[in-house]
Amino acid sequence: MGVIDIYNASSFCFIKPNTSVQQLVVPQSQRPSCSIDGNRRRVVAMASIVPSVEHVNEGQRRLTGDSFIRPHLRKLSPYQPILPFEVLSSRLGRKPEEIIKLDANENPYGPPPEVFDALGSMKFPYVYPDPESRRLRALLAKDSGLESDYILAGCGADELIDLIMRCVLDPGDKIVDCPPTFTMYEFDAAVNGALVIKVPRKKADFSLNVEQITDVIAHEKPKCIFLTSPNNPDGREEQRCLLSGVFGQVGCGVAGEVGGRAGWRS
Repeated sequence: MGVIDIYNASSFCFIKPNTSVQQLVVPQSQRPSCSIDGNRRRVVAMASIVPSVEHVNEGQRRLTGDSFIRPHLRKLSPYQPILPFEVLSSRLGRKPEEIIKLDANENPYGPPPEVFDALGSMKFPYVYPDPESRRLRALLAKDSGLESDYILAGCGADELIDLIMRCVLDPGDKIVDCPPTFTMYEFDAAVNGALVIKVPRKKADFSLNVEQITDVIAHEKPKCIFLTSPNNPDGREEQRCLLSGVFGQVGCGVAGEVGGRAGWRS
């Protein structure tokens, strides 16, 4: 691929092929350009005219596709998503209607008929919806008692968890995670360059080990803690006073509620 570059008349135009570390300076007489009278700058569109270079000079490292990826991301294990109906149907040799999935907290009965009717009667389905989800946030505000300014709608909990981490965490910051629980806490933390301190739940009943959590917070000084109630995958629900007591010890506490409301405080 070539590049499109806006440059002053005195600048050089550099072409960088996909795998080459060479740079080509195009003579002034051969530079395709068109003048823009308004700001006296040139727009140059260059095609990929230099073949890939298979050799590099000594001391120069070969550029590869993953060399542009941040090092900590290259070390991540791939996220294993759930299998959709069509894949399960093919593997199991059963019709999708005969399969009930229990691995993603999905409703096996589907939405009520009113939802299908509402989707079928949407106005302007061919334009982007409100990016601020004003109507939804207003309804959630009425239901929860919170002001709509304190409600953020997202495409599922995955997006909201990632947004919180991107806004709060710097590379090297620590979070507390209590497995077994929702795996996206650990995955998104790794994507954002954070360190994950795991405090496993008690084996007998999957309850939180509050004493160990308190000790970890005191010694490791994490910036965030993520707790799910009811928990995924065991369904255990923690008392709100217990969660509030834990959250009061950190700067940012995030409560994920499977199938219910989710919130975070700071």
